[in-house]
Amino acid sequence: MNILILAAGSRNKIVQYFKKAFCGEGTVVATDASELGPAIYDADKHYIVPPITDPGYIDIILDICRKESIGGVLSLIDPELSLLAQNEHRFKALGTTVIGSSFELCELTLDKMRMYHWLAEHGYNCARSWMDKGEFFKAVSAGEIAYPVFVKPYRGSASISISKVFDGDTVELLLAHGRDLMIQEFLNGQEIGADVYIDMISGEVVSIFTKKKIKMRAGETDKAVSFKDERLFELIERFVVEAGFRGQIDIDIFDINGEYYISEVNPRFGGGYPHAYEAGCDHMRLILNNLNGIANKKNIGAYDEGVYMMKYNEVKILKA
Repeated sequence: MNILILAAGSRNKIVQYFKKAFCGEGTVVATDASELGPAIYDADKHYIVPPITDPGYIDIILDICRKESIGGVLSLIDPELSLLAQNEHRFKALGTTVIGSSFELCELTLDKMRMYHWLAEHGYNCARSWMDKGEFFKAVSAGEIAYPVFVKPYRGSASISISKVFDGDTVELLLAHGRDLMIQEFLNGQEIGADVYIDMISGEVVSIFTKKKIKMRAGETDKAVSFKDERLFELIERFVVEAGFRGQIDIDIFDINGEYYISEVNPRFGGGYPHAYEAGCDHMRLILNNLNGIANKKNIGAYDEGVYMMKYNEVKILKA
């Protein structure tokens, strides 16, 4: 069983973990748009491909799947998730499983305003959000919302172009000079990350790992500590099943005075997943089982509490 990891970039650990899981069972193939994407050199085999915006991109990926007898394919970047889901039937015709959620869910999670409305309509605590500045200023005047707030693209990832704003004049200025921006309530509480695997066969949530974030860097968890809360596990399971996610997802949550707020969902491996793996949640093995037609047994919270993760820099040296 061979697997293809797209947009590997600098996610070396993810590629390494797949190699451990697939050792003796299959080949790990990785792609990137740059020869200087260090993670591709940890794979058994790699390809340099055009950017995902290239008109012929998906045909190139399908050709790699055909050539390498790929059993499963996944991407590590948000913009590509919808593209894979949209072409799922073409991969299926080759015998390749797209490891991830539906096109509708990938689009929902990428659109932060639509995600906000979905969460609010389904009764989940979440950060209030506005696209209409007039409605936002009405809420401020009514005392329903207070500064600071975030002004951010309603479609985006990796915390790019996010501004923390402390007054109305700055909100006006940012909205006047930016397009497709939204205003979002600032959630002041303990930020939590959840790495979740939903079985591709049974649709059951089979693994959940949760961590309290201690420090963030460039939109990713830099330092964190594992913890468990059955109430949180139940919330995550209810949300994930109700929404209909499949495969690996990453959820950002806030604990505000004992109440959990769902912030964002990324239907892929998050940058902090190595914490989950090193604590005992091997989701690569769960993926391999699914690709082999084996449904995984539920094993939620199968890790130790009080395990700290601290990221540090490594280098990959490559001769010209």
